[in-house]
Amino acid sequence: MSDPVIRVENLGKKYIIGHQQQAGYLTLREEIAKRFHSLSRQIFTPFGKSFYQSTKEEFWAVKDISFEVKQGEVVGIIGRNGAGKSTLLKILSRITEPTCGRVFLKGRVASLLEVGTGFHPELTGRENIFLNGAILGMTRQEITRKFDEIVAFSEVEKFIDTPVKRYSSGMYVRLAFAVAAHLEPEILIVDEVLAVGDAAFQKKCLGKMKDVSGEGRTVLFVSHNMGAIESLCQKGMLLHKGSINFLGSVQEALSKYASQNSGSTTGFVNFSGGTFQRRGAQIYASLKSLSLLDDEGNAAEILRMGQAACFRLEIEFKRTSLDLEICIGISNLYGVYIHFFVSNWEGLQVISETGVKTIEVKIPEIHLFPGEYQVFVWVKRQGEKADDAVHEALRFTVEEAKITPAHAYFKEYSHNTQVYAPSFWRFIS
Repeated sequence: MSDPVIRVENLGKKYIIGHQQQAGYLTLREEIAKRFHSLSRQIFTPFGKSFYQSTKEEFWAVKDISFEVKQGEVVGIIGRNGAGKSTLLKILSRITEPTCGRVFLKGRVASLLEVGTGFHPELTGRENIFLNGAILGMTRQEITRKFDEIVAFSEVEKFIDTPVKRYSSGMYVRLAFAVAAHLEPEILIVDEVLAVGDAAFQKKCLGKMKDVSGEGRTVLFVSHNMGAIESLCQKGMLLHKGSINFLGSVQEALSKYASQNSGSTTGFVNFSGGTFQRRGAQIYASLKSLSLLDDEGNAAEILRMGQAACFRLEIEFKRTSLDLEICIGISNLYGVYIHFFVSNWEGLQVISETGVKTIEVKIPEIHLFPGEYQVFVWVKRQGEKADDAVHEALRFTVEEAKITPAHAYFKEYSHNTQVYAPSFWRFIS
């Protein structure tokens, strides 16, 4: 049995988080009283804790992590946002220093993390290729031998002598991945950054990572695309709140991840509870609640294939805007997006006035195969990032419909696809 090329022992990374002690504004009297109280504590308890230390909190991004990875293994690292995936990869890439524990790496490490790391923005693409190769310990002759392959793979031939600060995010990622994968590292570490590229390039990258592992090199891959994880990786590591929840076969890791997702299963969810992971500044709008209704108008957690349904979304509009876009999406429990319902696609112009409004999205028929699904929702201005977004907001189940004998065949195909689109067949000759 081969020796491990990655060995992690009792690894931890701690951050100190500051909290605002009191929300809102203080009156002059309150501010003077607070300063006087702080000064008196320093005079009478000079060696005690500072008055302001109580506003800080320890946060362990990763804690007590231990594992080994052998040569040639491809390990998929999965978990919800905030589970510690990116922090772990930054430590393994020697970008972030751990608070405790040890990491042993055997061989050269190439990493592709978030956009903006790894390249010097003032240098050209050509110069950055040679710089990264030198950092990996390669000679100029070795880099030159791989140069044409890197440029061809990245598809940035016309811009190879342009400073990378002029590159789009897609161009940057294409070149960064090409450099990381072609400079023959013993260990390749790839974060979710591949999501920036288009679908064709993502497929190309996954194929290259398979080639890399086939050459006996080791790959650590973080992604929210569970289909890519399943097709590429032999092992799966499930992180939860900074600790390893499971490490073993990738199929079992994906199964545990799916059962871990905790969207509401009652057909209604109020987003004001504070338990949801939200993204966005909520400048123009704030999501208040979401309901999934069946064809009789009742909150539903179970629907049938072909049944009518309705999403009811409550939004608080904070500013008047003429170009808001609302989206409700459906994914499987692995986080793979299946379908989107977007206001602009249906010709609805969201002209918002301030206040709380309720919007209905009616679906004539549910065209999903039997299984479990989850709902995410966002609101944003056109062409901008989400102003407010909630992932894993609702969970619901689709059951088989007892309508026609054809439904008896659904089970045969439902493990390969999740969307059912009605079609009409006839002989014309």
